[in-house]
Amino acid sequence: MAPGRDVVSGPSGVHRGTVAWIDTDAAGIYHHTTVARYAEAAEAQLMESAGLREVYFPVAPRVRYEVDYRAPLRFGDDVTATVTLARLGTSSMTFEFEVVGGDGTTSWTAASGRYVTVHLPGGHVDGAAAVPWPEEWRAALESSAAGRPAQ
Repeated sequence: MAPGRDVVSGPSGVHRGTVAWIDTDAAGIYHHTTVARYAEAAEAQLMESAGLREVYFPVAPRVRYEVDYRAPLRFGDDVTATVTLARLGTSSMTFEFEVVGGDGTTSWTAASGRYVTVHLPGGHVDGAAAVPWPEEWRAALESSAAGRPAQ
């Protein structure tokens, strides 16, 4: 993957679960923050499969997040969140996600969106500047996208 180029078939991560009561508001419909947790759980699976879970998360804060809420999820519904690396920039990554609900007979897109992370190894303090992703991380993500085990 060349720096700053769109990833045609980036690696993906998937999280499957069931909407818990704690995920809902008083009406039993998923709370908007639940979507972010589902997307982040899928992102964790993506980074785990690339062998980057331990090193990536402490240095990759979100700097942009957008979501389109399309349909409700209710307490007890099945849920599948899929996150795909859509763009690997020099010092940022753009992820696209979809959260799909199901009730055993039908399924529907509950939410979709995208977010951007940046590489800030010096910590999240005033004046911190993003730096390029390490080349070995790029190689691990490329291997993961190709379905090969991380080195």
